[in-house]
Amino acid sequence: YSIYFLLNVFLQLKVFCFHSPIYKRSPDLTKSPMTKSEQLLRIDNHDFTMRPAFGGPPIPVGVDVQVESLDTISEVDMDFTMTLYLRHYWKDERLSFPSTNNQSMTFDSRLVKKIWVPDMFFVHSKRSFIHDTTTDNVMLRVYPDGNVLYSLRVTVTAMCNMDLSRFPLDTQTCSLEIESYAYTDDDLMLYWKKGNESLNTDDRISLSQFLIQKFHTTTKLAFYSSTGWYNRLYIHFTLRRHIFFFLLQTYFPATLMVMLSWVSFWIDRRAVPARVPLGITTVLTMSTIITGVNASMPRVSYIKAVDIYLWVSFVFVFLSVIEYAAVNYLSTVQERKERKLRERLPCTCGIGNPDEMMIDPQITGYGSMDVNTTGNYGMPENGGRQEQILAQVALNDPQIANRVKPSRGYVNIWIDTHAIDKYSRVVFPGAYILFNIIYWSIYS
Repeated sequence: YSIYFLLNVFLQLKVFCFHSPIYKRSPDLTKSPMTKSEQLLRIDNHDFTMRPAFGGPPIPVGVDVQVESLDTISEVDMDFTMTLYLRHYWKDERLSFPSTNNQSMTFDSRLVKKIWVPDMFFVHSKRSFIHDTTTDNVMLRVYPDGNVLYSLRVTVTAMCNMDLSRFPLDTQTCSLEIESYAYTDDDLMLYWKKGNESLNTDDRISLSQFLIQKFHTTTKLAFYSSTGWYNRLYIHFTLRRHIFFFLLQTYFPATLMVMLSWVSFWIDRRAVPARVPLGITTVLTMSTIITGVNASMPRVSYIKAVDIYLWVSFVFVFLSVIEYAAVNYLSTVQERKERKLRERLPCTCGIGNPDEMMIDPQITGYGSMDVNTTGNYGMPENGGRQEQILAQVALNDPQIANRVKPSRGYVNIWIDTHAIDKYSRVVFPGAYILFNIIYWSIYS
């Protein structure tokens, strides 16, 4: 009897444990149950790895873009950075659902991974990402008839081939190109949904160095030899560079350095400590300006507009130094010739008063009017005029002239080195003004 009682207790305990919730099998957590919206859209009833209407005509996918910001334009890297809202429109009848009020359903990025979406990418993109703060900035809106709106917020850095031959007086046109990666034009027809009106921009977009002139869109076909033809959408925007910054930082300093080099033309040729450092300082300053401009620019193989202006200005500054070297050299040659002539001339100690000889027409061969015009010979200061007249008097004497070799250099003894400075005061500014007129008429 006791054995029968123990067996009965054991069977009742087994039945109790079998029906107890503690010993029930736990559900498989790897399989998440479908939500009501997914059941309504019949996600599991279709293969969304295939495009809509597979095997039939290409599916049209409309695109429109809202440009949020144009962040940076880099001449060194030849690229630009843009933040935009990229929206796709297409129809997938597999996602149609019954609705009494014709209202759409909106989802986030979790449903995007379970259905078919266009595989768009940015051609010539260097870097791009979808914003994920605080969650992925992705929106999916499905309408009862199967129309789908897919929107995402993207920041992309893309290549922009710039022509800097007119820098900084240039106008640049950059393009952002959108294309399907896998589907050719036989499977997917990509187009701007509303033509040029498909591109909208924020009115507050502004750049420090550029003026945004216009945005516009185009559509073309791109061919790849190994895969075929693809629809490609283009977003073109034209930028004109602000010149005022470069006027203050480059053009005005270069012009002032050139004008400063002209100051040496008004300094006496014998003031070597004044003229030489002035010329060297302007040359070194121009070299610094050229180096600073090129440091922030790409190493292109052609000449830019700013290079022409800076190097011509550098040549003007350099020529002002060469001008003083020429003046100093000619003055030295003249003094050497006068010194040799004085060594060949007889002593003029017997001449009582050289000034009286200068005004005596019988000795000098000049009338009284020539006394006032002797300055036209360009005689130097500090007694140079008296030495010139003494040399002329000696040459007029037949006995002295026979002892001195007739040479053209002795007849025209004095070279007016002051005339070089006088001509430079006019020629240098005139030539530089002419250069500026030609330069700004070409590049403006």
